[in-house]
Amino acid sequence: MKKIRTVTKRKMLFILVALESILVLLVIRVGYIQIVKSDWLQEKAFEQQTRDRLIKPNRGSILDRNGEEIATTKTVASISVINAQIEDKEKVAKELSRVLELEYEYVLEKVNKKVALERIKTKVDREVAKEIRELGLSGVKIDEDILRVYPYNNLASHTLGFVGKDNQGIIGLEAKYDERLKGEAGKILTETDARGIEVENGREMRVEPINGMNLKTTLDLTIQQYVEQTLESTLERTKAKRVSMILMDPNTGEILSMANKPDYNANDPFKINDEELEMVWDYLSEEEKNNSLNSMWRNFAINDTYEPGSTFKVITTIAGLEERVVNPDTQFVCNGHTIVGGIKIKCWRSPMSHGNLNLVEGVMNSCNPVFMDIADRLGTDNFYKYLDVLKLNERTGIDLAGEATGILHKLENVGEVELATMSFGQSFQITPIQLLRSVAITINGGYEITPHLGTEIIDLEGNVVEKMFQGKGTQVISSENSKIMRETLESVVYEGTGNKSYIPGYRIGGKTATSEKLPRRSGKYIASFLTFAPADDPKVIGLVLIDEPVGAYYGGQIAGPVMKEVLENVLPYLGIEAVYKEEELELEEVQKIIVEDYIGLGAKEVKKQLKALGVAIELIDDRTDKQKEEGIEGIVYSQIPRVGEEINKTSKIIVYVK
Repeated sequence: MKKIRTVTKRKMLFILVALESILVLLVIRVGYIQIVKSDWLQEKAFEQQTRDRLIKPNRGSILDRNGEEIATTKTVASISVINAQIEDKEKVAKELSRVLELEYEYVLEKVNKKVALERIKTKVDREVAKEIRELGLSGVKIDEDILRVYPYNNLASHTLGFVGKDNQGIIGLEAKYDERLKGEAGKILTETDARGIEVENGREMRVEPINGMNLKTTLDLTIQQYVEQTLESTLERTKAKRVSMILMDPNTGEILSMANKPDYNANDPFKINDEELEMVWDYLSEEEKNNSLNSMWRNFAINDTYEPGSTFKVITTIAGLEERVVNPDTQFVCNGHTIVGGIKIKCWRSPMSHGNLNLVEGVMNSCNPVFMDIADRLGTDNFYKYLDVLKLNERTGIDLAGEATGILHKLENVGEVELATMSFGQSFQITPIQLLRSVAITINGGYEITPHLGTEIIDLEGNVVEKMFQGKGTQVISSENSKIMRETLESVVYEGTGNKSYIPGYRIGGKTATSEKLPRRSGKYIASFLTFAPADDPKVIGLVLIDEPVGAYYGGQIAGPVMKEVLENVLPYLGIEAVYKEEELELEEVQKIIVEDYIGLGAKEVKKQLKALGVAIELIDDRTDKQKEEGIEGIVYSQIPRVGEEINKTSKIIVYVK
């Protein structure tokens, strides 16, 4: 009996200890909730009893290298309705449709939706929002919104990209740097009852948004304008499918300008740029529309590949020099063709020939048999070695989304014929930016570089919080052979196929190309010209491509003069002074003038003044963004070059009127 009572006592003691332990834990838990988590729980309770409306942050600006805004943000408004708070739905729908210029039925349908918050329209001008606010309509909410603005419309649109309705970057720099540019949304929390109606004298809490940071780029607004105006006139003159140009610092990889024509207006990116296509737009399937828009937005300079043709001969030449299978005095013989693997491969001059010539003359005359000979001396392994050395087997790493990679033969599939055709830029494809990067390495002393656009991330106080792409990389080509290549390519411009790009007073190197598109004998070509200046100490390297020109299609004939027109403006702008030879001083295009201030004058008066000076003028009507030579009216509000700049008398002055 005593033993039973002892067991019972032990059980009771255990139960008592357990209950006390549970009680202590409950007290601790309640204390934790009441003291430690009280603020958090109050906030959660408030959120359950509130309706939140997002406040969009200001998206950071995109700046050119001089701090000029090329993409910025404008404060606008968004208009929404709360169904449970609307007293007169027909009146609200009628007034909103009138002020917002929307269909009444469309607005009424949204007003009648029994949801917490229904958006009627975003990106509403502040003056329009003010008019709606003054109407005092119950259930109508006006919130802050932002509108991405591109002050220069089409300028660099393929490079900048654009944002979607939610202000998220879609393509270009807007997409690549979206995380830094977009910021963090805020919100307005309004206390409501169970029916969603605002509580009278209820609390309202505002969580401020965190605005995005600014992106500083390598682009130069003035150079970009020079390039785009030249490409616009080139597209019109050659009636080509498209034209493209990249200008880059060969020592750093900084992109000074990147442009394609036709382009699109970044402020209205879904407006098709083809008049014929626009006429049938409503009859196209969604897939056809998407394909057309994607084609319009594609950045040819990085998204597409092509056969480089004779510009690739620079790569074959430097490989031969580095492997010491040739030198500038090496002798070659051109008979108008070469037999490779039993196949006759012609020189572009066939049935005529270049006869006996050395390496420099071979480059000057762009003689195909010379480069087939160099490739044969190198052999497939060494030839491919320099595709690796000059990074042609990989993407450049440029800070833009969607970069394509080259399409090269696999090494084991390269026979005599493939090696021969590759030596002069056929039977494989690369992107324009890949070619430009490889030639830049070849002529900058042999140092690796990464083409890029972003340089700095700047916070709201103007502090640089991040720097990108600093310095040169490894030296992969000898400085001696790099110097030989610069001198050899200078001879192409001074005496050879690139002579139409010659500019008195400047040492310019370059290489022309005329690439026949696949299928062969299609009659479609890409004319291109690759150039750099000054030849002895390059500060800029550029590539222009004219895709499917109508009529003349040789690179030296139509692409060279385009690059010349750009460099005539860009080189002086960059502070590179002309040094004239004695015979050049007598040339008319050497004579200088100082650009006067034409801003505020009428277009007719400016045209009259420049005609008297014998200076070419290009008038751009801001209302249409189109060139007009005759009958243009309006007042000049901007000009290129700027006031006080010294230019050659044969240069062109561009004036914008409105």
